[in-house]
Formats: sequence, C-alpha cells, structure tokens
Amino acid sequence: MNAPALEVHLDDDDLDRTLRSDVLTGLTADRKWLPPKWFYDARGSELFEQITELDEYYPSRTERQILTDRAGDIARHTRARTLIELGSGYSTKTRLLLDALTAQRTLEAFVPMDVSPTALTAAATRITADYPGLRVHNIVGDLTRHLKHLPDGGSRTIAFLGGTIGNLVPAERAAFLADVRSVLEAGEHLLVGTDLVKSPRVVVPAYDDADGVTADFNRNVLRVLNRSLGADFDLDGFAHVALWDADQEWVEMRLRARWPMRVHVRALDLVVDFAAGEEVRTEVSAKFRREGFERELAEAGFALDRWWTDKDGLFAVSLARAVPAS
Repeated sequence: MNAPALEVHLDDDDLDRTLRSDVLTGLTADRKWLPPKWFYDARGSELFEQITELDEYYPSRTERQILTDRAGDIARHTRARTLIELGSGYSTKTRLLLDALTAQRTLEAFVPMDVSPTALTAAATRITADYPGLRVHNIVGDLTRHLKHLPDGGSRTIAFLGGTIGNLVPAERAAFLADVRSVLEAGEHLLVGTDLVKSPRVVVPAYDDADGVTADFNRNVLRVLNRSLGADFDLDGFAHVALWDADQEWVEMRLRARWPMRVHVRALDLVVDFAAGEEVRTEVSAKFRREGFERELAEAGFALDRWWTDKDGLFAVSLARAVPAS
C-alpha cells in the first residue's frame, strides 16, 4: 500500500498572512464580513460533518442520492483516470465516485485539494487503506489561488461537490470557473453540485437548524480569530442569523451583535466596535436555476453534458465538458 503524497501550497505562514489580510479587510469594511473558509479548522470541519447529517440539511442527502443513482453513468461517461476533488474535506460522498470509477477499471489516481491538512490526512489514510493500488496525492491549497498546481494528464475529472460553488458571488464564480477551465484539456470534465432555487421555507432551516449546530459552526469563525489572532470576541455576544435574499437568490449567514461591544484583535493591533444589532456576513450560499448555471458554464468554456436532480428538484449534479477554445 502506497502512502498518500502530500503537496503543500498553503503553509502555516501563508495561512496566517491570508487570515490577517482577510480579517483586516473584512472587519474594517462599512458592512463587516469574514470569508467562510475560516470556519474550517479541525473543530469547524467536524461541525460541518454534523450539519450534513441533520434533518434540515437537505443538500447533502439529496446530492448523495443523486451520486448513488448516477455514479455509474458518471464513470462510464468520463472514464476518468484521475479524479480531482476541490474542497474535499473528509471526502465522504466521493467514495461513490471512487467505487464507480474503480469498477469501470479506469481510475489510477485521486487528488483531493483542501485548505485543511487535518481533514485531508484523515480522509487519505482511510481511502488508501480501502482502495489498494490507488495513488492518493493530497494538495493543501486554496481553490481560488492554487488550481495551477493540479497535476497534468489526460482523462481528468474535477469534482466540486456539496453546493460549495454557491459560496462564491457571481464575479468570483466566473473567475473560478475560468480558472478550472484553464487547467483542463478539451474533453476533460467538471462535476459540480448545485443547490437549486426553492421556497425559503425549505432553504432557510438548512442554515438555521433546531439543534443549533449551524449556529455553533457560524460562531466557530470567532473561535478561530480568538485563537489565531489573539482576538477577544465574546461568542455569547453574537447571535446566529440566516436570511433569504430573494433578489440575489441566496442565503446569507451572519453574526449579529447582541449588545454594543469593543473587540481587540491583538495580532493586528486592531480595535473593532460593534453597535447592538450590527452584523458580520460570514457566508453567502447561492441557489441556482439550470438555465443560469448552464450559461455560466458556457461563458467559462464548458458544455453541459448531463444535468441530474433528485426527485423533488431540490439539488442538481452537473457534468460539464471542457470545449476547445474558439
């Protein structure tokens, strides 16, 4: 059994610089914000895995059902020799693709990329044990900066699952899809999970569960700042908020100050004042319509080959093919 390879493009110093830059920019903006990637330390990754099992959180179970039903079709259509997964986390649902591609006898390598080395290492250890002969090559990197380091070679399929593409606002999505296309050869594939537009009565509880797991996950970004930057956020002073924006067709997660606060971020020599009721946006989760997403893919240089949804039309998995540049 070969040990998983580890390629690091986001070391502790780089993470620290990026965190400092993001926090300084976000907390000094007129409307405060923090990027969702800072949820995911070891605790945040564990909390998110708990979220995916909640009754309210339909995206994971619907995507899992689509992949269960369609993994064989995906394997036959792509005949991928290398499966690359972006934002892989613990690679839970990915095993459906690994099983199908292994059965198709085409798969040679699995390349997960994530900002969390903890999640990558844990997942890779199990996958290496369960898929003898499969080369596992971990890449610690940021999907908005390090796609150029993905391995070359024909017959690659890049998977970006979980509806995570919805965490990018439209301009960021356009840049991301263009970056993905730039590293693929014509004929190679992109597999994407997208949450679909539906009633806010279904969407919002997925981000505001009755057990408060998502609230704990949302406040975890403050724990990260307290630990990593010497901040003194009072976690009890911030309420978890999930709101539906009908114009943008997305959910926003925010942290709302329960009372006036002054927060010190010692590593940045920064003092941040919060008025009672002031909010920090921590995540956007966009929802999609087929025609809009197909247009975004086309603008980036992809043709939509397959579009699968669950029986209730809550979630979609798209298989797109990189087309030759015109």
